[in-house]
Parts: sequence; C-alpha cells; structure tokens
Amino acid sequence: MRPIKLKLLGLSRRTKRVLQISIDFLLIWSALYLAFVVRLGLEEAKNPFVQHTWLFVAAPLVSIPIFIRLGLYRAVMRYFGNDALVAIAKAVTLSSLVLALIVYWYSNHQVLVPRSIIFNYWWLSMVLIGGLRLAMRHFFHGDWFLGMQGVPLMRRDEGLTKVAVYGAGVAGNQLIAALRLGQRMRPVAFLDDDPSIANRIISGLLVYKPKHIEQMIQETGAAEVLLALPSVSRSRRREILELLERYPLHVRSVPNFSDLASGRVHVQDLQEVDIADLLGRDAVPAQAELLEHCIKGRTVMVTGAGGSIGSELCRQILTLAPQQLLLFEHSEYNLYVIHQELAALAERLAIAVQVLPILGSVRYPDKLFDVMRTWNVDTVYHAAAYKHVPIVEHNIAEGVLNNVFGTLHTAQAAVRAHVGNFVLVSTDKAVRPTNVMGSSKRLAEMVLQALSREVAPVLYHDAARVSQVNRTRFTMVRFGNVLGSSGSVIPLFHKQIRAGGPLTVTHPKITRYFMTIPEAAQLVIQAGSMGQGGDVFVLDMGEPVRIAELAEKMVRLSGLSVRSEKNPQGDIAIEFTGLRPGEKLYEELLIGDNVGNTRHPMIMTAQEDWLAWEDLKRGLDSLMAALHADDYARVRQVLRQLVSGYSPESDIVDWKYLQQRRDQ
Repeated sequence: MRPIKLKLLGLSRRTKRVLQISIDFLLIWSALYLAFVVRLGLEEAKNPFVQHTWLFVAAPLVSIPIFIRLGLYRAVMRYFGNDALVAIAKAVTLSSLVLALIVYWYSNHQVLVPRSIIFNYWWLSMVLIGGLRLAMRHFFHGDWFLGMQGVPLMRRDEGLTKVAVYGAGVAGNQLIAALRLGQRMRPVAFLDDDPSIANRIISGLLVYKPKHIEQMIQETGAAEVLLALPSVSRSRRREILELLERYPLHVRSVPNFSDLASGRVHVQDLQEVDIADLLGRDAVPAQAELLEHCIKGRTVMVTGAGGSIGSELCRQILTLAPQQLLLFEHSEYNLYVIHQELAALAERLAIAVQVLPILGSVRYPDKLFDVMRTWNVDTVYHAAAYKHVPIVEHNIAEGVLNNVFGTLHTAQAAVRAHVGNFVLVSTDKAVRPTNVMGSSKRLAEMVLQALSREVAPVLYHDAARVSQVNRTRFTMVRFGNVLGSSGSVIPLFHKQIRAGGPLTVTHPKITRYFMTIPEAAQLVIQAGSMGQGGDVFVLDMGEPVRIAELAEKMVRLSGLSVRSEKNPQGDIAIEFTGLRPGEKLYEELLIGDNVGNTRHPMIMTAQEDWLAWEDLKRGLDSLMAALHADDYARVRQVLRQLVSGYSPESDIVDWKYLQQRRDQ
C-alpha cells in the first residue's frame, strides 16, 4: 500500500483536484441510483438512467459547482477534520435543496419523480462523499486498525517505537493525532488518573489506570511514556515521575502551557523530562508591581546579556514594556543570538521596545560610563561574571578581574551616570567560599555594600579625587544553581546518557540547590525592586538535591537501568571522580543567622558584614598589585583578608602559577 500512498501524495495539486471531481461525479450518480433503489426496490429501479436521464445530468451539474464554491477541493485529505465534515454537510445539503427545486419544477412538466428520492439522495451523498474522504484520511495516516491492538489477529508491528500517553485530555488527544500523522511512533495506550474513563476507548486506544502500568506494558509492549500534562502542577508531576521511575520506560513530556501559548513550541514537540519536575516545587506567582517597578517605561541595561541568567532576564524584562533595553555583552555570537531572539519576541508580542545590542566588556570603565550616560540608563542588572568554579580556579587573574573589578567598574559607572537602580546577580558560592569564584563574588557584593553607604564617594582610582553624588540604589540577589545554565550538570548528564554513559559525579554525598532559570530571573527582578540600598537578598531554593540521586533518576526515566554492584547487568554506570579544585560538598545561602522575611514569600533578606569604602579601596589596591605581579599566593592572601570565611581547600592550581613553579 505504501507505493500507492506515495504515488498519490506525489501528484500535482491540479491532478489531485481533477481526480477528486471525477470521483465525486461517480459518487453523485451512485447516490442518485441508490436513492431510486431504496425508494422503488431493486426490480423497479433496474434502469432509472433511461427514464430519468435529465436528473442524472442535472445532479452533478448542480452539485459540483457548489462543492467547488464551498471549498471541498481545497481541503488537504491528510488533515481532514471536523471543519471539512461541516463543509461537506453544507455543500451536500445545499446541492440537494437546489436539485429538489429543479425536480419540483421539471416533474410537473415531464416525468414524475418520487419526493423521497431527494431525501434518500441527500443522506446517501453524505455517506458516500463524506465516508470516502474519512477513509482516505485513515489510509494516508495508516491507522486503519485503531483500537485493534487487543485483538491478536489484528495486531501489527511496523518497527515503530510503541508509546503510551499519560493524560487522555485535550493535549493527549492532540499528541495522538500528531504522532499518527508523523508515523515515527506508534501510540498504543492511554494512562490517566480519572477513574471515570478507565478501561474506556479514546481515540482508538484503551485507557489504563496508573496502577496497571505493568499490565499495560505486557499487553501493548510500550517502551516509552509521553506526559501530556501541560497544566498539572510540578508537585503532581513529581509524584507521577516517581511512579514511572519503577518501570523500564523512557519518559518524555509535552511542553507546558506557557510555551504552547507563546507559540515557541507545539504539542508534538516532545522533550526530555524537565528536571524541575523532579524537584517538585511549584513556583510562587509573581507580584506584578514588583516586576514592573524598576522596568516599565524605563531604560534598562543588562550586562552579560548573552549568558544563561542574563538572557532570561532580557526575555522577562522585554515583556514588562521598558522604553529601551540595552544588551551589554562581550561575546559577539551570544549578543547576536539574544538580540535576534528578542527582536522576534518583540515583533510577535507587538511590544514597542527599542532593543540595542552593545558589544563591550565590563573590564573597560569608560565604555560602561559612556553607554550609561548616552542612553540615560535607569536600571542596571549586572549578570556579567565568570561562574564556573574549576575554570576560575585555574585562571585566577581573569576571574578576579572580571568578577571583582568588572563589578567595581560597572557600579562606579552607574554612580557617575546617576543610574537609579543597580542589581547584582550573585551566588550561594559567595557564602564561606572555598574557591576563587565564590570569594570574588563575595568581594563584588562587598563593593556594592560599601558604595551604597557612601553619599558622596571618591571613586576608586580617581586621580582628581572628586566626590561623586551617589543616587544609585544597590541591591544584591544571591541564589544557587539554575537548571540548564552554562556549565550545569543537567545538560552534561543528558549528553552522557545519549553516549551510553558513564555518568560522572564528583562525590557520592555532594548536594546542590537548584532553581529554574525563568524562576530565578523573575525573583531577581522582584528582589531588585524591594531594595533600599546595600541589601543582600537570598532566594528560597527549597531543599538541596543529592547529585548522585539526581543522576540515578535521569537514567531510569530514560528507560534505562543503573549499573552497580547489585545490578552488574545495568545499562549505565555512575562513576565518582572526586571533588574538583575549590568544589564544596554542599552550598550555603547565608553567612550568619541574621535573616529576615520580605513581602515576597520566596525572597529573604540577609544582614552581612561589610567594609567601609576607604578601607575596601586599600584592599582592592593590594589585590590589583598582586595581580599585576602575577603573585597568586598574595592574591589568595588578600582575598582571605578581605572576604570573611574564605577558606581554600586546595593548593593554587592556576595554570600560569603552576608553570612558574615548574620553571623555577
């Protein structure tokens, strides 16, 4: 049958229409002939063509133009749906009414035609014309045997992956239709929590209760489960995933409703299980007044706009209708990608925002000041930083220059340009750090804390020693790992699973806090609106996650098993590679216990120690001198003096430092 199907699909559009019209001619004549048979019987209606030739000529001449006018030949047979059936009903009904008028007028003058003939012709035309089109749709879809998988003689196996769909609602049925159309997977069953539809047939598939998954696997041979639950809460999705984790099933899901509604994805765009669903924490609804406070109608600048957090901040800021959005980024490619995405998003949402891509580095203070002054920036979100712990540990000078002095330059430019709001994106690794990345981020926080307490500071390295009026409200927002960010363990695990393993985890007991990138960006914006100056906000990250357990869950939800001493025949092993330079077993969000609540349930405020601006400047001088001298032991010593709790757990592993030691 496949060659016939391909040949029909390969015909030109004109040929297909001619073929459809020709077949409809035959169907109209067949319906009219059968109408006589139904009314008069087979014996009496042996040859109605002779007695009623005019009627057999009139029927197609009346019907075909009406069919053409109502669009029956514009419908694509493979996508034939309810709207096409309605069009057929309208076309057949209208043509039957016109034919009835002709019969009424002509019969009085020539030959009598029984009145019931028209009624019989109407319903027979509906059956033949509509039925053939439905049959052809099933033929092109290849789903002649829907609902027959339970009948032994009717089973078929085309080598397609057999999948069960969890959720027999609207999304589930749309997914089934998309899968049948794509013909790359074969849907074999539904799973649903609703007891009222259990053991029923929906879209030709049997609906199983979740407690009967084992039975479903045995009866259908399903190898995958597709979650068609775009509106269910994360806590409920976590329960479902924990249930499915026990079975040898690869679990994937339909995107959530926000992505569907925005048009970014479609129901048939399957994706691997969102790790956020494994965490099971539902996001708290955003407070609109906090989101808009520093953004709506203002000029907003995001540094590190092409990074994981920076790009998501830009997406959310754009939807809050700023007057202008400045994308400040040192990577040309990242800047190009985010600018193209935001331009398309603004056009799709009809948002009148000027999006400006600006290539530059936070290492150049004059460039930063020039940008902020030229565009009269109102709010700065400073997300530019080096965040990968081992890489910064091996490149100490670059990490400190970018994270500490880059923040210093950006903050001082904001003071000089009279920027109203400045929000620093910080990290939980700044708390009692064991690495250069964490200590540099804590020192960046201290720069803002010190500046925020100065009404008219003399800026760092200002030869003229001119006091600057400080009108900038500085805020810091501290949180843990975000899912899917650059350097995140989750994409690495996905890549390792696709490669057949092993999954590499640094330590069996290592834990991390996790949050989704959109949720983190949204909370950063809201926290920045609440700051009074010098505030350190901490996001509620929920419970810490053991990375080894996360790896095991990802393996099992991929339909594979974990290879271990208890299961030596498993599919994928988990290997422990040892802690990397500067890496901690666990992270913290607070240095002390002095924490308070805010008006947002997911945002806390922390009271942290700080240094006076003049004292900090002297410390920064010492740090810069050590960097210029390539004295990395001195760099570490200065960081330990300035950053409370900094306790490095490994020797200096900077590449240049190690080479210098070898040369000696």
